[in-house]
Amino acid sequence: MSPSAEATPGPSSPEIEADVRPTFHEQFAHHAAERGDVDAIIDATGVIAFAELESRTNQLARLFAQEGVGEGDFVLISTPVGSLMMLSAIAAWKIGAVPMPVSDRMVQGELNAIVELGRPALAVDTTDRSIAVPRLTDVRGAERLSDAPLPAVVAPQLKVPTSGGSTGRPKLILSGAPADPASIAQLGLAMGVPEHGICLITAALSHNAPFSDALAALTLGSTTVLMERFDAETALQMIEQHRATWVYAVPAMMQRIWKLPDEVKFGYDLSSVETFFHVAAPCPQWLKREWIDWLGPEVIYELYGPTEGQAATTITGTEWLEHPGSVGTAKVGEVSIRDESGRELPVGEIGEVWLRRGAGEPPSYHYLGARAESADDGWETVGDIGRLDEDGYLYLTDRRADMLLVGGVNVYPAEIEAAVDRHPAVLASCCVGLEDPELGKVPALVVETADGEVPDDLDDFLTEHLSRVKRPRRVVGTTRPLRDAAGKIRKREIKTELLGG
Repeated sequence: MSPSAEATPGPSSPEIEADVRPTFHEQFAHHAAERGDVDAIIDATGVIAFAELESRTNQLARLFAQEGVGEGDFVLISTPVGSLMMLSAIAAWKIGAVPMPVSDRMVQGELNAIVELGRPALAVDTTDRSIAVPRLTDVRGAERLSDAPLPAVVAPQLKVPTSGGSTGRPKLILSGAPADPASIAQLGLAMGVPEHGICLITAALSHNAPFSDALAALTLGSTTVLMERFDAETALQMIEQHRATWVYAVPAMMQRIWKLPDEVKFGYDLSSVETFFHVAAPCPQWLKREWIDWLGPEVIYELYGPTEGQAATTITGTEWLEHPGSVGTAKVGEVSIRDESGRELPVGEIGEVWLRRGAGEPPSYHYLGARAESADDGWETVGDIGRLDEDGYLYLTDRRADMLLVGGVNVYPAEIEAAVDRHPAVLASCCVGLEDPELGKVPALVVETADGEVPDDLDDFLTEHLSRVKRPRRVVGTTRPLRDAAGKIRKREIKTELLGG
């Protein structure tokens, strides 16, 4: 997710104008001077205060420069250690370079393709994979270098996230904006991130949304607590322990937490949470209602928008109760629903979701390794299906590539997965289409459970929640995690691995 600087502030800080400087050099020097002893980053490796953050990123920037990194170069960063990810990113900006976060779980073939596309000047990579560029497996060499401020430069892009899981082809998404604190601060405000708060990031920073949110929190002077790997009860423990005021999550995490035993789930004090922010995938309506009932509608806050950042919608829990199932109204850019010929559809009709930047705004991104699906008038689509209501609220149905035509009936796997995920034994589910000689396609299902077995009552359960045409014809159980750290499912891989095609 990457809304532009014009995004409106979030629900917890509607009137705040962020206290920001023109460059990250000045911003973090300001925090070091004003909030030096305040915790900046907390993760499994320890605590880094704002003064130490300033000092260490100056040293690390000099180490990168010694390794040959210059203005505009990419620095690949791949590590499960959240503090190292953020230190490396800030250091890159301080010499005008562009951070390129990459999952430490990316397989060698994917990594090779990403490196070939981006040609980074340096890799900070703590894994045991091979990589065909100069590499640092640790950054201890920076400790001997000066921690004095560096000359202020501004990187031409803020970041270059990777993508490609849905298409099978890797691509890089270069942000359209330079690396300046003002745009990232406004992004944070649009997501409800507070100034001088305590923010818990529950997902790996190699993914775009948690990376952007962690950066926004630090830019706004908030203590940023990072989880290396999500665990449902640990997340609740960390909220209570650190008195988190803002929490990042995705619906898959919300479901894992909700399915904890009541005595565990309700045993932690979450009263500090002012904004519970969820993103990355549509949230099933039943799950959203449970969380609204639990934390209160004024706390729950959702954003929808692709990594490319052409547009974004937001919705509060209070709004959602009035427009159940919606992902909100456009706060960045514009949204249109169109048919296959590109014709704009009337209110209430389902079609493809098209997005466009606001009038006069520069492009929010450009690809390396792919081309956008776009129209001549600036509208673009990433393949989501949905509708708009009479008040301009957007409702997502599914992805275009995932929709199944079953005997002439449009069947949306997301609807099936939402029903399946309500079963108490199901941790996650993945619905895909299988070829059928009579119906064209039929839904098939993979369910993740604790023992890898399909629950005995699943068929009866789904009979109560789904019409016959939507019920899966084949169901397979697994203990394999179906969702990655960002809460997304790679359906192509799961279909090949577990359903044989």
